[in-house]
Amino acid sequence: MAKKSDYYEALGVDRDASAADIKKAFRKLAFKHHPDHNKDHGAEEKFKEISEAYEVLSDPDKRAAYDRFGQAGAQGFGGRGFEGFDFGGFGDIFDAFFGGTSTARRAGPHQGGDLRYSMTISFEDAVFGCEREAEIVRTERCSVCGGTKSERGSQPERCPACNGTGEVRRAQRSIFGQFVNVTACSQCHGEGRIITRPCPHCRGQGRERVIRKISIKVPAGVDGGTQIRLSGEGDAGRSGGSPGNLYITLSVQKHKLFKRDGNDIFYELPINFAQAALGDEVGIPTLDGDSTLKIPAACQTGRIFRLKEKGVPHLRGHGRGDQLVRVHVVTPQSLDTKQKKLFKELAGTLDEAKIPQDNKSFFDKVKDTFGGVP
Repeated sequence: MAKKSDYYEALGVDRDASAADIKKAFRKLAFKHHPDHNKDHGAEEKFKEISEAYEVLSDPDKRAAYDRFGQAGAQGFGGRGFEGFDFGGFGDIFDAFFGGTSTARRAGPHQGGDLRYSMTISFEDAVFGCEREAEIVRTERCSVCGGTKSERGSQPERCPACNGTGEVRRAQRSIFGQFVNVTACSQCHGEGRIITRPCPHCRGQGRERVIRKISIKVPAGVDGGTQIRLSGEGDAGRSGGSPGNLYITLSVQKHKLFKRDGNDIFYELPINFAQAALGDEVGIPTLDGDSTLKIPAACQTGRIFRLKEKGVPHLRGHGRGDQLVRVHVVTPQSLDTKQKKLFKELAGTLDEAKIPQDNKSFFDKVKDTFGGVP
């Protein structure tokens, strides 16, 4: 057997160190080498060594005997050293000394689980809001026993193993004295009660699976991916805990006429050559119904007009976005004889076609298309 090191050397203190210095040194080394904290090889043996040293040097009588006769004197005084000592309770020793706890407590209320539901709505419903009904499957308190888990007319009995506390206490001795390890009772699972006559409807679970129809109010201005939380509409809790929440994730169908960008609506307006050259007043669809738009003479493809407050309502604020109307001059794909003759006569009176010149670059026009348009 290897010779044990000097207790003072083990703690790294002088032989005339005070009790406070010894305690301080041990606390520092115990935290460093405790096997629950240090997984290095040899940490457990080092912890045993410094614990044995502290057990002797912290006791004035044992320390005096050790100083006079060495380890034999300390053990002969009543100290048994650490041979055969059970270190299975490292966690309890460490926690008791450093102020922590590794004990388990009786079962308490647990909140129910959250549920998720996906819902598809129309473009218009997303813009103006709506109320829809969702059918979900969730757990609720048993409709027969009301969550007590017991058959009607019967009551749970006190657990004989823990006497209704839900906890089992076991005393352990360590170098610091006696400590109590508290764990949840394995017979009643920490509840303190035992169901002797389970409810036949829920088989003693206290909960049951049901199908519920939930009314969902969708606010105006939502978009695809928006999530709505309904508090308390999830699964029932356990042991009196509150229910979880229901989360509704929305997806929005595409519209055949409009495209959305944030709170603005985009619409492509086709016009013919005559309307583009002479100007016109045309009808256009909006989210609020048909409206009119005045097209000025000499209007070119790509011209954008803004209709104020005709877009999507702001979800968390006041007002609405705008509707942006982009003009597209359409070239006719088929002409009859008369139309061809008229176009030829017109062509003879027109100057050579030129691209309109302005001071804006292509990128400036793109910027105008998506912001700052008139």
